Amino acid sequence: MEILKNIIWFNELTLHDIAKVGGKNASLGEMIQTLTKVGIKVPEGFATTAQAYRDFIHQNELQEKINKLLSKLDINDIKSLEEAGIQIRQWILATSLLPQFVQEVREAFSILANNNKGCTFAVRSSATAEDLPDASFAGQQETYLNIENIEKILLTIKKVFASLYNDRAIAYRIHHGFEHNKVALSVGIELMVRSDLGASGVAFSIDTESGFQDAIFINAAFGLGETIVQGEVNPDEYYIYKPNIKNNFPPILQKKLGEKAIKMIYLDKGLSSDKNLELESYQDQMATQIIPTTPQERKKFALNDDEIIELAKYVLLIEEHYKCPMDVEWAKDGNTGKIYIVQARPETVKSRVNKQVIKQYQLKEKSTVIIEGRAVGELIGKGKAKILQSSTEIEHVNQGDILVTDMTDPDWEPIMKKAAAIVTNRGGRTCHAAIVARELGIPAIVGCGKATTTIKDGSDITVSCAEGETGRVYAGLLNFDCKEIVIADMPKLPVKIMLNMANPDQAFSFSFIPNEGVGLARLEFIINDMIGIHPNAALNFESLNPSLQEEIGKKISGYSNAESFYVDKLKEGIASIAAAFYPKPVIVRTSDFKTNEYANLLGGKLYEPEEENPMIGFRGASRYYHPAFQSCFALECRALKQVRDEMKLTNVEIMIPFVRTVSELEKVLNVLGNNGLRRGENGLKIIMMCEVPSNAILAEEFLSLVDGFSIGSNDLTQLTLGLDRDSNTIANLFDERNPAVKFFLERAIKKCNDMQKYIGICGQGPSDYPDFAEWLLQQNIGSISLNPDSVIKTWIYLAKRSG
Repeated sequence: MEILKNIIWFNELTLHDIAKVGGKNASLGEMIQTLTKVGIKVPEGFATTAQAYRDFIHQNELQEKINKLLSKLDINDIKSLEEAGIQIRQWILATSLLPQFVQEVREAFSILANNNKGCTFAVRSSATAEDLPDASFAGQQETYLNIENIEKILLTIKKVFASLYNDRAIAYRIHHGFEHNKVALSVGIELMVRSDLGASGVAFSIDTESGFQDAIFINAAFGLGETIVQGEVNPDEYYIYKPNIKNNFPPILQKKLGEKAIKMIYLDKGLSSDKNLELESYQDQMATQIIPTTPQERKKFALNDDEIIELAKYVLLIEEHYKCPMDVEWAKDGNTGKIYIVQARPETVKSRVNKQVIKQYQLKEKSTVIIEGRAVGELIGKGKAKILQSSTEIEHVNQGDILVTDMTDPDWEPIMKKAAAIVTNRGGRTCHAAIVARELGIPAIVGCGKATTTIKDGSDITVSCAEGETGRVYAGLLNFDCKEIVIADMPKLPVKIMLNMANPDQAFSFSFIPNEGVGLARLEFIINDMIGIHPNAALNFESLNPSLQEEIGKKISGYSNAESFYVDKLKEGIASIAAAFYPKPVIVRTSDFKTNEYANLLGGKLYEPEEENPMIGFRGASRYYHPAFQSCFALECRALKQVRDEMKLTNVEIMIPFVRTVSELEKVLNVLGNNGLRRGENGLKIIMMCEVPSNAILAEEFLSLVDGFSIGSNDLTQLTLGLDRDSNTIANLFDERNPAVKFFLERAIKKCNDMQKYIGICGQGPSDYPDFAEWLLQQNIGSISLNPDSVIKTWIYLAKRSG
């Protein structure tokens, strides 16, 4: 093939060609040359060179005019910025492309079109400094989709050239100190994947919130991917565990069904193919359209499990090739079902975070929750809410205000730089608002639905993303703490510090806190927040009344039935925590809801008795072998067995709560065994909560059947002192440090040590009272499991006292 001056085919490019064709096009060439050999599919195409752009600018004497216009520009003057941008773009659009350039593009496009008859093409920008670690110009220039003939290709190339001087690109370069004439533009002409008929999205080879490197995070929605990037749709979210991909074990940790209310597709009728098409009329035409998704589409995942795993394998291969965390755009062709990688660049936010320094944000007070959405980052911000409809309203925003809007795109970045936090109606965790918020180091809550109408303009609000995946906007300016911990400075302790975990969505973040594993993972949170359905209602779904079936049906969208939804969500929650801390032990306590708590779940009132004092009623171990609940407990066992035996997360241990008698423990162990969970098999350890006085009194008998005790000081205090720990009237009497409670604690610890069994504590006491933690240390307790927010304080206190 003749060597062309102005274009280079993707399959001739590598990462060494960034100076020639920019980061995006060089990366596409790199993948085609190296990764297609291992099965990754990348659409073919070609790139115009950066030198071709420079020739266009210089031979038409545009650079001097551009430099003169921009030399005195104040980017904070929005009107002047807009006027300058319009003028430069008009100059470029009114200028003819060079004849040699046009000839070479025509020849290359003819080859590409003849090899792919009936297809359309994407025209993408690729700046020469784009996607470099210190010069990320991603998203600054334009991309055009569904372009079907050479005349439109040539017109669109000129539009991409002009987009180097859109308002946001001008402001970005000035803000970051880049000279305008030092940045050139390559244009990629790439075969379109028919994701308008399939699905598309973004994938990261690192968790975008915590920086946890063993998870791949994927967003997915139906149609073309622009709706996700621009934050117009709330997509599906999937987490995949890298080690399990490598070991060929089931790797999916979590799946969250997104709303996916809309999708972008091709226009029913293409643009005119008239070669004499006027440029201005073409600018006003769109080759795509946005339509509502169908109810059926909203109720199902955009990718099935096999496709999720296939895509995750691609992302892992890409990361291994580039040797750094990656940000990948993908598309699934609706005709062929094949998944393509359409872009890959280094991830430049979380991969740079110093993992040896932990910042912990925590609210010191609470107030009315105004609205909730998807938390981005783990920060807290506060200020005056500014409700904006347009990015031109920058004069209404002061430094430190909270930006509240429908959604953002790159035109909003000057405003976002002023904001202390961002709240949007629409968008997922990889939308524009989320990406920029992470780069700026400010909290954002996206996908709130009605933030712009629910939050009052000018009101004082606090935006908290420090409470898990749910971000909350609180009324008023609330006080909060920010602690900075240097892990290397943490002193050694003579006891293991473990964590109490409830929310699986915080597991990746909490794994960075110094710890020896999870001493208590509560299933109740998973059941209440991720499932919300009574297990008997899931098992007996077909016999429920129609209105309850409809309500449960909404929750189980994307799953084959209510029973599989219940088991899968339990499995996802357990697996997420186990993966975050692997290979450290994760002690999972089986469900310990009381009757009144189970009754609050969907369908719960049909199955739960009313009790005067649920705290000492039908709870814990008593449920597991009872005819009314045994089939429900089997669902928990299925989830635990799948995590341990199929996903091979054998760091999961089982803990049985609220065991009253030795015979009751024997019955529960039989039930566990009948469900395939036998102590000692596949290394399974079974721990028992020591929280009833009988457990300490008959410690030898109980311990002969299990691998150790985990002390539940809350219930042990309640039952030793004969008080209801839910009662406000006698709350002043509740104290784990009471001598009577300590009597049972001391006995339990001694018996475990004598019998060389595990002994830990997971109750609230050590988190609340450092002196109590010190006393436990003196008794030679093996581990202390703490709430994550109290780990550092207690750790330092114990180090000083034991030193």
